[in-house]
Amino acid sequence: MNLLESFRVAIRGLANNKMRTALTMLGIIIGVGVVIIVVAIGQGATQRVTDTVNSLGTNLLTIFPGQSKMRANAVTKSSGSAGTPTSNSSNHLTLDDAHLIAENFGKSVDAVSPTVRSNVQIRMGANDSTTNLNGVTTDYPYVNNVSVTQGRFFTTYEQDGTQRATTYEQDGTQRVCVIGISAVEKLTGDPQTNIIGQDIAINRQNFKVVGILAPKGAGAWGQDQDDLILVPITTAMQRIMNKDHIDNMSVRCTDARMMPLAQEQIAAFLRIRHHLAPPFPENDDFNIRSQTELMERQQSVTGTMTSLLSIVAVISLIVGGIGIMNIMLVSVTERTREIGIRKAIGATPRDILLQFLIEAGIISVLGGLIGIVLGVAGAVVLASVGGWSTIVNTTAVVTAVVVSAVVGIFFGIYPASKAAALHPIDALRYE
Repeated sequence: MNLLESFRVAIRGLANNKMRTALTMLGIIIGVGVVIIVVAIGQGATQRVTDTVNSLGTNLLTIFPGQSKMRANAVTKSSGSAGTPTSNSSNHLTLDDAHLIAENFGKSVDAVSPTVRSNVQIRMGANDSTTNLNGVTTDYPYVNNVSVTQGRFFTTYEQDGTQRATTYEQDGTQRVCVIGISAVEKLTGDPQTNIIGQDIAINRQNFKVVGILAPKGAGAWGQDQDDLILVPITTAMQRIMNKDHIDNMSVRCTDARMMPLAQEQIAAFLRIRHHLAPPFPENDDFNIRSQTELMERQQSVTGTMTSLLSIVAVISLIVGGIGIMNIMLVSVTERTREIGIRKAIGATPRDILLQFLIEAGIISVLGGLIGIVLGVAGAVVLASVGGWSTIVNTTAVVTAVVVSAVVGIFFGIYPASKAAALHPIDALRYE
């Protein structure tokens, strides 16, 4: 019996039991469909994390204040209060730190953007709400990949003050702001409202809106990146927050390859400037995080979730394969006399083996193809209706087809071998 004839016999055998064949395919269909959807969700989440991190800026280092263990221990010992825990949580990062880093490491550091943060009350007319306020410098748009869609960003004159800026106060604490569209919506009810040139109250102080930020959407952890207001950092520190330190600084390196050097140089500089003693980095009063570390951490979370869901999908495929083996064993039992007749008229064990393997392969491949269609459709529906980020990966689709075929053939080997091993006389006597 040639291969074509084996296909015809296999298809005829499956067609005689359409309902049983369809139910046998169901496990493979579900398994493959789930694999496609899970991989699409995982790829979409990974891409979203990458885009979000890249939207914060390129070649970025972020420096946060930390707590020196040696200083904390010194404070605890000098407190003289037994049983009372004491810690040194003071922030030692200053604007001068940021300015000196930008000035001293021109080879590795492109620009530095210090930031102070606070939650503030905003009001415009009868509308009032709360939002996030960031005090930043004029380097903030360049370092953090931010753009203004309407109006402008505030100037160095408004930030630092200068004798040329005769229309501005000379202390550089101008009450101007750039606002995100979510904050605009809180104040006006419509994010598209143009409020350039109008005044809004921030913690009961009037600020003039000079620009509206381009929307960024949700961040990597779901936070609204458009719910914020930017003001000159000197204004924020002196007029609103009354603080003399900064909350963090973003450092844009000249090149991705220069990030390790920049991180090393900045750490050494801050240790000397803050008069820190070894051991390092245990005694540092600051933390430096690279953009790569942030991306790897967040992708690790999404990768773990994808792996767990993929395990569930693989289990579904295995269950589908066991279903194929079960039905094929039933089919061999039902067709024992047929097998005996075919062997009696000249069919070899190889012909019988090939026939049942082809039946198992057809069930798994056809189920895999249907599963791919349903999986892709499910990913599209999740993206369009549910708002999920999904990316259908061609490699995952091809892999799903191959795996479904392998599962079908693997679990079809035992029933096919059992059929091929039947003795013709015993098979003909089977009732």
